[in-house]
Amino acid sequence: MKFRPLHDRVVVRRTDSETKTAGGIIIPDTAAEKPQQGEIIAAGPGARDESGKLVPLDVKKGDKVLFGKWSGTEVKIDGKELLIMKESDIMGVLDK
Repeated sequence: MKFRPLHDRVVVRRTDSETKTAGGIIIPDTAAEKPQQGEIIAAGPGARDESGKLVPLDVKKGDKVLFGKWSGTEVKIDGKELLIMKESDIMGVLDK
């Protein structure tokens, strides 16, 4: 199934978080928090301004991003757990 987000929404796949602390302690899955970073796998065309002109998104497919702890709506598409959120919920893009 293909999913295309509308307006200024993006689809994000969370990246795996570290299961070991810097001190070497292994964190079990039940105690680990969900990661707050992910990869954009789809993006809408953008939002419209007051005059009706399309304003494109600053993020694109493949960008690694940071987002808020409670951002987005969790959905399951083709058995994969994904997040759908507005571009404004994204705090920034991680550059290499």
